Amino acid sequence: MILNARQYGNLLEGTLVTIQVIVGSFALGTFMAVVMGVARLSDKKWIRQAALVYIEFARGISAIILLFWMAYALPILFGAPSMPPMLAGILALGLNMGAYGAEIVRGAIQAVPKGQTEATIALNMTDRQRLRHVVFPQAVPIILPPYGNLTIEVLKGTALVSLIALNDLARVAQVIRQNNVISDSPVPLAILYLNVLVIYLILAQVIAQLFKVAERRSARRFGST
Repeated sequence: MILNARQYGNLLEGTLVTIQVIVGSFALGTFMAVVMGVARLSDKKWIRQAALVYIEFARGISAIILLFWMAYALPILFGAPSMPPMLAGILALGLNMGAYGAEIVRGAIQAVPKGQTEATIALNMTDRQRLRHVVFPQAVPIILPPYGNLTIEVLKGTALVSLIALNDLARVAQVIRQNNVISDSPVPLAILYLNVLVIYLILAQVIAQLFKVAERRSARRFGST
């Protein structure tokens, strides 16, 4: 038995929500990863320590706990209106991704040959010029492979947003399952979740292929082997 057109439409809507969550989380996570990864290598101790606190905090707390804090606890603590589920999901997953991504960025920057940095010092470049024009371009090809894997892991984590009533792919599948338990022609669970599995696999493959393209382009542009 296959799903009917309406149920496939519901799965498509849930997939679009999942895509929005992963795109938003990726944008926030990448921003935080770059900022905190660079901050971890700052000459100023207080900047390094501030970045370390964020990284250890975000990595040490389960993504689901961070999600519940964003959705429920923070609005109560500050007497603010409830945070929209989409925003809460993006903040929780994005901050979590940024913490793990920061270590990838830091490691990649440190992997750039020290001779390159010494040459920029000899050329009297500022720290910003050194990072922007010499160090970071060479770090990008090193960053991309593990960052692609991290992004796929975050995609898997998007299913958590179903717990705060966001109608992503996982929640829509659960709703279809519940609605058909009492119907005259129930949808077999195997068929339903096989469709969900295939959709997640397709999304993961799209992400993997996008990163492969980025890796090839960065290798050509920056002369990486």
